[in-house]
Amino acid sequence: MAETDDDAGVDPAFRSDVLAGLKGRPRAIRARWLYDLKGSKLFEEITDLPEYYPTRTERGILERYAREVGEEIGAGRAVIEFGSGSSLKTPLLLRAIAPAAYVPIDISGEFLRQSIEALSEDFPDLPVYPVEADFTHRVPLPDAVAYMPKLGFFPGSTIGNFIPPSAVDFLREMKETLETGAMLLIGMDRVKGVDVLVPAYDDAAGVTAAFNLNLIDRINRELGGTMPRDAFEHCVVWNDKLARVEMHIKARRDVTFEVAGESFAMARDETIHTENSHKYGPRDARILLRAGGWTMVREWTDEADQFALILAEAQPERTAP
Repeated sequence: MAETDDDAGVDPAFRSDVLAGLKGRPRAIRARWLYDLKGSKLFEEITDLPEYYPTRTERGILERYAREVGEEIGAGRAVIEFGSGSSLKTPLLLRAIAPAAYVPIDISGEFLRQSIEALSEDFPDLPVYPVEADFTHRVPLPDAVAYMPKLGFFPGSTIGNFIPPSAVDFLREMKETLETGAMLLIGMDRVKGVDVLVPAYDDAAGVTAAFNLNLIDRINRELGGTMPRDAFEHCVVWNDKLARVEMHIKARRDVTFEVAGESFAMARDETIHTENSHKYGPRDARILLRAGGWTMVREWTDEADQFALILAEAQPERTAP
């Protein structure tokens, strides 16, 4: 049981978010709750799917420009990875910059520990300080890295999961965590055709659907839910006005159920909004970073300009040009 769990072994924040999300209109549940152990493993499967271009494109950028990335960042920094997952891209970065320490932060503690075991085999001499936490809030870093120069690593275009005001708030919290003078290597996905975007989140094999609908299983298991899995389906739409892909859980029929002792009803075709993936053009990305307290140093993209890997610096606050 985690320190934040209640006497029933349930994270109170999970219960609170789910109940509030089901009562709200439109209904929405924060994407962070998709990532229990099973959800994290399903997401790693997603990153290997032929339709899901972001992971292999970003990895290709890192492979192609590793030397340039290393020269810009320099050696001896503590790498702080926000939402480390399985750290598939991390070895490419660590080999390029010769870091002083590595601090992976992830909400799924069990998945985090499994990933670190594999990483430690490749980097036996690298000090690793895993932190199990919700990285969307300010995270106290281990004392061992307090006085080291720092590099934040936020790959995968995860920043796109935040609505823009929340993305700015998160970038500012990240700056507070890493402090002025730190650097940030962040992945951002570009706007592109719907024929590429939608399949990336609605693959033919149904892995993304299983990832999304796993939230129902988690609600039923942890919150005493009675949501019938067969009454819901995975739904993906491109919202052009907001430049984002949206994932929803849609009711196939009228349905009633209980969660944590409270009753709910959903009409056919009503949805629960579970995740966004905002896409940013080059200028959009720079403005977002500047609003969050970061100034772009350099940018690398793939040949088709589908994805950008951006290096930024946390500069002192300025009140004038």
